[in-house]
Amino acid sequence: MTTATERSCGPLLLGVRHHGPGSARAVRAALDAAEPRVVLIEGPPEADGLVRLAADADMRPPVALLAHVVDEPGRSAFWPLAEFSPEWVAIRWAVRRGVPVRFMDLPAAHTLARREEEPDEPGPGRGDPIGTLAEAAGYDDPERWWEDVVEHRGAGADPFAPFEALGEAMGALRETPGSDGVGRDLLREAYMRLQVRAAQREYGAEGVAVVCGAWHVPALRHRTTVAADRALLKGLPKVKVDMTWVPWTHRRLARTSGYGAGIDSPGWYGHLFGAPDRPVERWLTKVAMLLREEGRIVSSAHVIEAVRLADTLAAMRGRPLAGLTETLDAVRAVMCEGSDVPLALVHDRLVVGDVLGEVPESAPAVPLQRDLGRLQRKLRLKPEALEREVELDLRKETDAARSRLLHRLRLLGVGWGEPVQARGSTGTFRETWRLRWEPELSVRVAEAGVWGTTVAAAATAKAQADAVGAEALADVTALAERCLLAGLKSALPVVMRVLADRAALDADVGHLAEALPALVRSLRYGDVRGTDTGALGEVALGLAERVCVGLPSACVGLDADAAERMRGRVDAVHGAVGLLGGWAAPEAGLRPRWLGVLRGLAEGERVVGVVRGRCARLLMDDGVLAEGEAARLMGLALSRGSEPGEAAAWIEGFVGGGAGGGMLLVHDERLLGLVDQWLTGVSAEAFVDVLPLLRRTFSAYEAGVRRTLGELARRGGAPAVAATGVPGFAQELDRERADAVLPVVGLLLGLGDGGFGEADDRLKGGGVVYGGAGDGDGDTGWGGGRGDGRGSGSGGGKTAAPLGGGLVGVGR
Repeated sequence: MTTATERSCGPLLLGVRHHGPGSARAVRAALDAAEPRVVLIEGPPEADGLVRLAADADMRPPVALLAHVVDEPGRSAFWPLAEFSPEWVAIRWAVRRGVPVRFMDLPAAHTLARREEEPDEPGPGRGDPIGTLAEAAGYDDPERWWEDVVEHRGAGADPFAPFEALGEAMGALRETPGSDGVGRDLLREAYMRLQVRAAQREYGAEGVAVVCGAWHVPALRHRTTVAADRALLKGLPKVKVDMTWVPWTHRRLARTSGYGAGIDSPGWYGHLFGAPDRPVERWLTKVAMLLREEGRIVSSAHVIEAVRLADTLAAMRGRPLAGLTETLDAVRAVMCEGSDVPLALVHDRLVVGDVLGEVPESAPAVPLQRDLGRLQRKLRLKPEALEREVELDLRKETDAARSRLLHRLRLLGVGWGEPVQARGSTGTFRETWRLRWEPELSVRVAEAGVWGTTVAAAATAKAQADAVGAEALADVTALAERCLLAGLKSALPVVMRVLADRAALDADVGHLAEALPALVRSLRYGDVRGTDTGALGEVALGLAERVCVGLPSACVGLDADAAERMRGRVDAVHGAVGLLGGWAAPEAGLRPRWLGVLRGLAEGERVVGVVRGRCARLLMDDGVLAEGEAARLMGLALSRGSEPGEAAAWIEGFVGGGAGGGMLLVHDERLLGLVDQWLTGVSAEAFVDVLPLLRRTFSAYEAGVRRTLGELARRGGAPAVAATGVPGFAQELDRERADAVLPVVGLLLGLGDGGFGEADDRLKGGGVVYGGAGDGDGDTGWGGGRGDGRGSGSGGGKTAAPLGGGLVGVGR
């Protein structure tokens, strides 16, 4: 063991465990006792000029030093520090007392120049030194051993004793053959020794304190020559780097990164470091408060009993104090009633935690990062480590600006926000985002800085470059949509020029069909976002015309996989034509032409079955097929002359794919009867071949639909043709059953649940349409619509779910 005399003749070596609160407390006590004239810390020397920011009132750990190559920001490295990190405690101690602080590890300029990914702790040639010491002491868990001998150690008379004992233990480990460090470790330790010698020459041997990983202490004590150390470092590759402080999170501390001392419980360690006394009692009080916020009944008696149980468990296990294991066992038994579900919440919120550090504005940053910070403050959109959802109303100026910012960042590859499906609204004026800030996003921002100095300029330049470099037409149309969402008017001319060129040269109907939907969706953003979509509309009309011309020949001779993809494209184009038809002038005749294409495909003998069935279904949903026409097409597809595989594919196209086909079969007895007759007539050999496709089709239905179809089949199947009236529906309207839906329809239309009595003016020209003959003139909410139960006719109703004796639709 190092004696006091030996200690007075050399630097004070404080070997620590990175991110260890016990080590942090011991470092503070040792520095108070030694009062060194300079403090050397394991870390990149390029950060020496950033140390002063540690005293800034706006600097709140966890934070990290970020170094990145100037010309290649993606090549980067982090050195994270928490409030309970010994290095952070040493920095704060020195800054508050005016003592110089220097980082002494291998410069980041050399570290980032080496392309090999080599971990820092533990390094090559050795395992986990803490685990080895724990095993030697008879512990099966290194964390429990460290807690018992370091974290739970009380203040002693000699503040240097724990460092001397830990250094001696590491020295014994490094004497094991093959464990003395190789490769990068040797380079780092040679550079550290040179820095220690330089500090000793300047401040004297007794005025230097060194804070580093305990593993390096024996190497720093080892006497070597300056020439030998310099020889090791000669010829190292070097790059130009920039360095700054960035916010860090507890979740990232829980991963092995930076110093390599990933810890499982940063929230718990932060509590141990900050608690002045009675850490277990204070911790369990926090747990009780969290569970109460989540609606669980937890009283002060629960806290008292949990403390007693934790102490008892520690005594039974021979531990000096209750650790995290005993505390969580007590929480599970007393506060969670044996359940791991609320315990998982405790682990997530308190054991790990969602703490996000803060860095002052005066910290160095690339111009793009400064502009992003300015926008975040202006729009009151603060980065947070805890995932949260934000709903934006694009009719409001601030929310629209927030949306543009998030979309621009996504274009730049900075995935701070992820768009999710909005709840309760399908309009284009509302967006929902899931936000979560990760430390790595600071690197993404630095990388994006090559495109411009502001978010708007960088996103514009990136969009233009992506458009020129895009390989597929669909990629360009998707990019045009993203530019509109991001409000990048300056990028649209370039994107539109590339889009027009690619569309003119691309003869693949599949590519055109995939590109059209995104382009048409973009037209919807004009009213809400105030963008000019005229040029997009012209290109979209041209694409739609070319799809109408080329689609029939593209649907012939396809294999099963290609046919399934083509069915999806037909669905997408159908939806796009519906939107585009409202934008285009009536004389363009786009919609009638498209419906003619669908009819030709539905009746085409050479068209694959799944596409024929799908086209027939789309025509039926639009009310274009005459009465009994759908049944005729199904009868042809399921005739004895048709191959069973093609017939099954037709059924998949007509009633599969999540298109509400199950409800259609339930309520249209003629169609169900046709399917039943065909299925019972399939031979045993053919049935084995078509069964997988049929199973996929019918297994997608909801349980209630499958049960109803099963009951119909159990009763012997449905008749092929209904006796009277419209197939599948009663002749007369059951008004009592139909009126029952009015409150729900009123809510859907935003009219409240009081019916339609006061809403006539808002429903002019359309409304709810009931099956059967309607004689209203469309002037009131439920008089519009004529005749066939699908909303066709003057009222303009639209097909909805079948209820009672007819279909209910909402007029347009």
